[in-house]
Amino acid sequence: MKIPVAPKEGCAWITGASSGMGLAMAEELAAAGWHIAISARSEDKLREAAEGHDGRIHPFPLDVTDGDAAAKLVPAIEEKLGPVRLAIMNAGAYKPVAAETFDAEDVRRQMAVNYFGAVNCTAAVLPGMLARKSGQLALVASPTSWRGLPRAAAYGAAKAAMLSFSESMKFDLDRAGIDISVILPGFVRTPMTDQNDFEMPFLMETEEAVAIILEGLARRRFEIAFPRRLVWPLKVLRMLPYGLYYPLMRKVTGL
Repeated sequence: MKIPVAPKEGCAWITGASSGMGLAMAEELAAAGWHIAISARSEDKLREAAEGHDGRIHPFPLDVTDGDAAAKLVPAIEEKLGPVRLAIMNAGAYKPVAAETFDAEDVRRQMAVNYFGAVNCTAAVLPGMLARKSGQLALVASPTSWRGLPRAAAYGAAKAAMLSFSESMKFDLDRAGIDISVILPGFVRTPMTDQNDFEMPFLMETEEAVAIILEGLARRRFEIAFPRRLVWPLKVLRMLPYGLYYPLMRKVTGL
């Protein structure tokens, strides 16, 4: 597996890293010689996740919805581990949304974590990268970014914002010498997807997904979208006119 080369000085910072893909990425990078700052809300889970790994994984608790806390955390990380060379904004939350049980707070919460959480952490880490004219920023979106899907009114809206944010920021970051990637994973077996009560097409194991992500980051790809069997049909669907899209999706999903 090709993964980003560990720097002589500095670290990676991964949010949403107490379990799932975030923790798996931290473990792979640590095995390759990186020092990793992992963040999530639960201090206990972070400390447990950081145990072992030759002391290369370091817990830094954070609620990503707190922009002031994120701004204070990055200097603490860099004081201990050196400059953040790679930042992976992976924190996420998901709850299905249906018209019959619609609650605006569900939308606000998912937007706060999935979009503004990444924005808060980007704002915290970006000044250092700009000053150094180097670094790599990775933002986790979703194939739900591409078109409205059933029960994804909150999650999909947040991830669509994340995708647009990434696409727009690339113009400036390219000129500044900073690499940016947007990660769009399909269904991956994690604690988040464990709550789904429907069949998830092309469900992937965490290890397989992480291998694809890290290889994409190593190759400095902008879009890291997978698996192809899910990605390409969805890319075709986003080009269909509404008159074809909605009847087709209703037939496929039964909704």
